[in-house]
Amino acid sequence: MAQANFSYGLEGDSPANSLRMGLVVSIFAERPHLLAQLKEDCQAAGLTIGSCGKIAALLEADALPLGDLVLVDCPEADVAGLAALARLDMRAAHSGAQLVVSTSVASLDDVFACLDQSNPQILVDPGRSERVVALGQALANLPRLRLRELAEDDRLMLLRLTEQVGGIARRLERMKAELADRGGTISGDESVFRVESPPSGYRGDNDDNGGQQRASRPSLPDPRLVRRIIRQRHLRGKFFDSSLFADPAWDILLDLTAARAEHVRVSVTSLCIASGVPPTTALRWIGQMVDAGLLERVEDEEDRRRAYIALSDKTAEAIARYFAEIGDQAKWSS
Repeated sequence: MAQANFSYGLEGDSPANSLRMGLVVSIFAERPHLLAQLKEDCQAAGLTIGSCGKIAALLEADALPLGDLVLVDCPEADVAGLAALARLDMRAAHSGAQLVVSTSVASLDDVFACLDQSNPQILVDPGRSERVVALGQALANLPRLRLRELAEDDRLMLLRLTEQVGGIARRLERMKAELADRGGTISGDESVFRVESPPSGYRGDNDDNGGQQRASRPSLPDPRLVRRIIRQRHLRGKFFDSSLFADPAWDILLDLTAARAEHVRVSVTSLCIASGVPPTTALRWIGQMVDAGLLERVEDEEDRRRAYIALSDKTAEAIARYFAEIGDQAKWSS
């Protein structure tokens, strides 16, 4: 893909003076070319570069000012790096800084496990356009208190900048799709990730409720049936473009339903694969579903460096009632 020329300056303004609000970004990346690229994009956006350096600098994170945004690229996380990420996550949660961390599929589980407080954006093997999208989302998600401290003109400037970043990212995605002979997949608007929890009247299927469960509560479906439905859904990709049938929320729920019935735990990497969409997209779905109460993050009690994803009790009951409602039709569902 041809290198794109990024320019975030507002019409008639240079990047240096187009943004006067003084937003500060810290950048940590091991790969020199990526560190330079991130600096270039942030400077073009009119952001002030604060702490900047290789991943090793994260070990000194406690002594470094974070600023408003923190961008980290951590493709290979060792023990020291994960410990530094965990401290950084804690600091970002306390300060309200927006944290964006990119990693690889191989390191995803480890990175995910140590980022549990700041609600960061996690990107998996992202391209430049994905990083631009994440930057725009981070700007849009700055704490309201921080925005109230800005002058009216600066607040409008931030809104315009966010819109412009999103527009640039969308154009880059269209370019990418065209260069791939229309074989790429373009992400939709963030609103597609909006999901709702089951009604509050639902009760979980926890076996330790001291006999307070409702007698009419159905059990989860046979995991063999759920696995067969999953295989049928995947089979469509053999004959058609799989993006035609992308339904990551349902694929995630089905995979976790089978796992719960089988009494096995599901890692975030495994769940990303089960979703049938790129890992970064899957992580957005998982995050939205956790926020909505559909899923739960479960820490490994024996190894705090591990974390898993599971159905919430309310969702497990909703799934059970759904399969009970459709009955034998489930055997042919796909």
